[in-house]
Amino acid sequence: MNTESRKTVHLAVYEGLADWEIGHAVSTIRSGEWQRTPGRYDVVTVGLSGAPVTTMGGVTVLPDLTLTQLKPSSSAMLILPGAASWDVDPESMTSLASAAGIFLDAGVPVAAICGATAGLAREGLLDYRDHTSSAPEYLLATGYTGAARYRNALAVTDDGLITAGSTAPIEFAREIFAQLDLFTPRTLDAWYRLHAQHDAGAYFALMEGA
Repeated sequence: MNTESRKTVHLAVYEGLADWEIGHAVSTIRSGEWQRTPGRYDVVTVGLSGAPVTTMGGVTVLPDLTLTQLKPSSSAMLILPGAASWDVDPESMTSLASAAGIFLDAGVPVAAICGATAGLAREGLLDYRDHTSSAPEYLLATGYTGAARYRNALAVTDDGLITAGSTAPIEFAREIFAQLDLFTPRTLDAWYRLHAQHDAGAYFALMEGA
């Protein structure tokens, strides 16, 4: 594929990010396997600074660029994983929540899971969009006013915003793939059945569509 036609999905990285919450999403986006247009997307990491960060699983990540360098016009999506800092030091994550608002205002999708949903709640980004999280009580503790738009679902997409709870990384990935139009509907269904329902037959459906 012509590199000029490639698009970039940006993954925010910070201390203690929950590896498992974004593993399916970013590895599948980068692999190109079974995709409508293999190689269409790159994944680029974005840090609050250029300093290395260590994930919850102990993996050290050197950000590709800093948040101040990130512009919605150069991005296909911003992904925000969970981390303890969203709760224990929310002020340190305010710039990321603000960036999410800028992306959404620019029409660029944002995907937030677990603790990141609380950060977006504090920013007011969930007040007028259907959303979910790990539990409604978790978001209520932020003082947000969007409880009427909370949905008891594993993952929710509304108006460019994807949200999910910490136990739904596969459903989170599925919503991301749908938003990016990564797979055909049949392939997306087979991918989900294979990974979420352990349906071995879905693998052969994926191979037939390859």
